[in-house]
Amino acid sequence: MIRPLLAASLLASAATIAQVPAGNSAPQPVPIVDTIPAPRDTPYPGGTILLDVDATDTERGIFRVRETIPVAGGGHMVLLFPKWLPGSHSPTGQIDKLAGLVVTANGKVVPWTRDSVDVFAFHLDVPAGAQALDVQFQFLSATKTDQGRVAMTPNLISLQPNSVSLYPAGYFTRQIPIRMTAHFPAGFTAAGAIPATVTGSTWAYGQTNYEVLVDSPVLAGRYGRKWALGPRVNLNVFADRPEMLAASDEQIAAHKRLVEQAVRTFGAQHYDRYEFLLSLSDQLGGIGLEHHRSSENGSRTGYFTEWDQNVPARNLLPHEFTHSWDGKFRRGAELWTPDYRTPMQGASLWVYEGQTQFWGYVLQARSGLVSKQDTLDGYASILGIYDTAPARQWRPLIDTTNDPVISQRRPKGWVSWQRSEDYYNEGLMVWMEVDAMLRQKSGGRKSIDDFARAFFGIRDGDWGEVTYTFADVAATLDRIVPYDWAAFLTRRLTETGQPAPTQGFAMNGYRLVYGPDQSNYLKQVEKTRKNVDLSYSLGLVIGEGSAVTATIWESPSFKAGIDVGTQIQAVNDDAYTPEVLKAAIVAAKDGRDPIRLLVRNGDRLRTVAIDYHGGPRYPKLVKTGTGQTGLDKLLLPR
Repeated sequence: MIRPLLAASLLASAATIAQVPAGNSAPQPVPIVDTIPAPRDTPYPGGTILLDVDATDTERGIFRVRETIPVAGGGHMVLLFPKWLPGSHSPTGQIDKLAGLVVTANGKVVPWTRDSVDVFAFHLDVPAGAQALDVQFQFLSATKTDQGRVAMTPNLISLQPNSVSLYPAGYFTRQIPIRMTAHFPAGFTAAGAIPATVTGSTWAYGQTNYEVLVDSPVLAGRYGRKWALGPRVNLNVFADRPEMLAASDEQIAAHKRLVEQAVRTFGAQHYDRYEFLLSLSDQLGGIGLEHHRSSENGSRTGYFTEWDQNVPARNLLPHEFTHSWDGKFRRGAELWTPDYRTPMQGASLWVYEGQTQFWGYVLQARSGLVSKQDTLDGYASILGIYDTAPARQWRPLIDTTNDPVISQRRPKGWVSWQRSEDYYNEGLMVWMEVDAMLRQKSGGRKSIDDFARAFFGIRDGDWGEVTYTFADVAATLDRIVPYDWAAFLTRRLTETGQPAPTQGFAMNGYRLVYGPDQSNYLKQVEKTRKNVDLSYSLGLVIGEGSAVTATIWESPSFKAGIDVGTQIQAVNDDAYTPEVLKAAIVAAKDGRDPIRLLVRNGDRLRTVAIDYHGGPRYPKLVKTGTGQTGLDKLLLPR
């Protein structure tokens, strides 16, 4: 009876402590009242907004904005800066870079007040008799990477309409008409999805609605080239220097095949025109962002000129192009929002991004942008990451769809245990299993290509949005091959404590193994990221300056007390170099002594011993059968 009595006594004491002592102050919260009008699906009554953007100050990275917002009468009004941005899946609008906001009407200043709860909203009172508000402000591009993405350099401009405009609250954005004019430096050309009339250095874009405008960025530059990839698709490339634009005929032909293979795979086109916007720069901030009729893509300066050394970079365009079908045309119902203030919910990102990741790898192989072997090696690196990372023990895949809001891609110390946006690559693995199951259960008559045409190939020419639910995904699969797909997908999305879902690759004829040889693909990834990836052996990644950038949870390095930020000074009494460490891993395989590292954390030096004797270890896929397997067939051109 002693323990129950003790527990009861402790609970009683806790309850007493929790009560507010007599005489102490005890405030109540101030009620939060939303005074911002909810969006309605009705036309904006004021008329067409005129947006004028001066993007000529490329030395200082300043966009100067003048916006004329017609109004239908006086009274209270709220202007919004876009907050929840499609493609980012999170409230990442760069409100911190808006400066110099002044609103006038009839030549007089109209005072504004920022909303105390939603700092992206500005309240003002429109004077009686005013017909329009004249709005001026600047958007200040980052000038160093620690400020965010650099959007303007002396030779390149990334003009994103959401960063250089305000819009009236209370309306679906598709109901707000707008017309944009942009001024670029002399000698610049520009590309984007909305047609423009060009007069000198001024580009006057056709009237559209605010939803389409925000979805239609512009890439401009001093050095650019344009290639037609199909009747309605163009590749627009801008670079730091003109010699970076030297693309061969075969390189452009591979991009043409990408368009051809995507259209054959999905069976429809959901754009009137599509513009690839590709920047090759060491100065403009990198990007990979989908839009319905275009995509923003940032890659290495040697994309064309060092073609054989940039294999991993060529997955970007297939991925972003796929989004025109998956994510933009077909979109999870909870991710579609009527404006850029309504929060997005990411539960369907395992389809939106996961299946897009799946098709990006398939299309790179089908088009020949990336060889089949390099694609297999890319798959192996993905499987290896999840095979070694233990985070699936506690956190299910579906919960990672919250990461865009939870972390917004800020660095993490223990990604292998915390998880990140795993709906991309683990989502790819789930969809590979779906493909294998469709083939198996149909006797080879059906595959995920049938799902692609059934789900994304509807309503050819429609570039609106068709939303879906989890039930719609399962029902589409069930029409192809009857099975309890809802139960299977639910299990994959919610399970914990299970190995990485590599079964789809095994069922499709390829097994994950580890060997001492690093593939050419992984070597190029290391070169691009400027690191040494020993995730599969010691369990760590080392970046420039000998600093550890990742440690695998429960790996040999983890057990030796190495974490992110640790600097490796020496290996077995020799000064650290990547080659010295790799040689020590080889030597330890045939010995019994641990690998000794002299490491530094701040001002503290210490010696650690890593008791690892497995030798160099890298992932690869090995074919398990003869003839054409399911994966072989999946990667064949259509």
